[in-house]
Amino acid sequence: MVTLVDEMRPSRQPRLVAARLSPRDVIRVGGAGLRARPLRVFLSALGIAIGIAAMVSVVGISTSSREDLNRQLARLGTNLLSVGPGSNLFGEASHLPDDAVGMIGRIGPVTSVTATGRVTSARVYRNDHIPSGQSGGIAVLAARTDLPATVGSAIASGAFLNDATANYPAVVLGTRAAERLGVGEAGPEQQVWLGGQWFTVVGVLQPVPLAPELDAAALVGWPVAQSVLGFDGYATTVYTRAKDPYVEQVQAVLAATANPENPNEVQVSRPSDALAAKQATDRTLNGLLLGLGGVALLVGGVGVANTMVISVLERRAEIGLRRSLGATRGQIRVQFLAESLLLSALGGIGGVLLGIGVTGVYASTQHWPTVVPAWAMAGGVLATLAIGGLAGLYPAIRAARLAPTEALATP
Repeated sequence: MVTLVDEMRPSRQPRLVAARLSPRDVIRVGGAGLRARPLRVFLSALGIAIGIAAMVSVVGISTSSREDLNRQLARLGTNLLSVGPGSNLFGEASHLPDDAVGMIGRIGPVTSVTATGRVTSARVYRNDHIPSGQSGGIAVLAARTDLPATVGSAIASGAFLNDATANYPAVVLGTRAAERLGVGEAGPEQQVWLGGQWFTVVGVLQPVPLAPELDAAALVGWPVAQSVLGFDGYATTVYTRAKDPYVEQVQAVLAATANPENPNEVQVSRPSDALAAKQATDRTLNGLLLGLGGVALLVGGVGVANTMVISVLERRAEIGLRRSLGATRGQIRVQFLAESLLLSALGGIGGVLLGIGVTGVYASTQHWPTVVPAWAMAGGVLATLAIGGLAGLYPAIRAARLAPTEALATP
């Protein structure tokens, strides 16, 4: 495209000046080049879209999982601490003193304390005809009646043990224990064979995120465990709630408080830390998936470059005609670079939308909130534009270097 400019020059000869392409013209010309090869454009954009969708969905799923964890911790609290027996210097298993629960309860910032004790002499079965070796890995625990309030558990069916039922053959099942025993809900007609006698299922717990060991346990009252099941009375896990500002201080003195004579034989943990550790493990896996998404994005970039190189080869006559009509090398470069950027932008936008959709579907199946960071969406589009620019740079330069006579002479 050229225009004649008549200037006051000594020779009085008109000068040819190349017309400038406006941004609108660049987009229109680039779009026309893409519309001429719809199938090839679709396949190239699809490669970009898959890479971006993989990266966006990994970030979105990870963020949604983290948001769900944060909501769980906000609901359950991070101030729950657990205390259990460790081993002595000789590697032998130790036990907590009888007054460990009472001593821990005297710590100022402690708001509640409860305990469970493992009844090693008892097993639980659906009925008395099940072979003794098929207990299903269900632990029998003696539990105090204030356990749900401290660990933050809820009842799915029936009720928890109280001062009355704790003295009789009554049992509360964790959610996985109930599934393994085939107990759908609590009731007088629901009985299990526990410790050589029938126990009535008075309650079934919902999952306990901060105390998952309770999910696969059968909980009986402390008194009946001692009188009927041969329980030795030693607590194996003490659950403690402390005021939020003092959790670290309470954690530091729990071992010495629970067992003043041998604090080194006490294990203190914070259940919420286990959830955080699981989240860290998930982030490691997410890093791997992001790498795979990057590889897919690179493959998509190669597809864009391939499409543009072939386009240059197929359109040599068009390039020669444009050059002969006055288009500059710069305008030819801009035209093919615009096509490459538009092609990548289509793939990037499609990939972001696909990634959001994948995140939403997966989060809904896990009952998580759907969260996709804005930086992930913007970064996905910018990444595709960068790859598109790099992929289209060589084809654009190659097209601009074609001489008009050589291009027009190509059959």
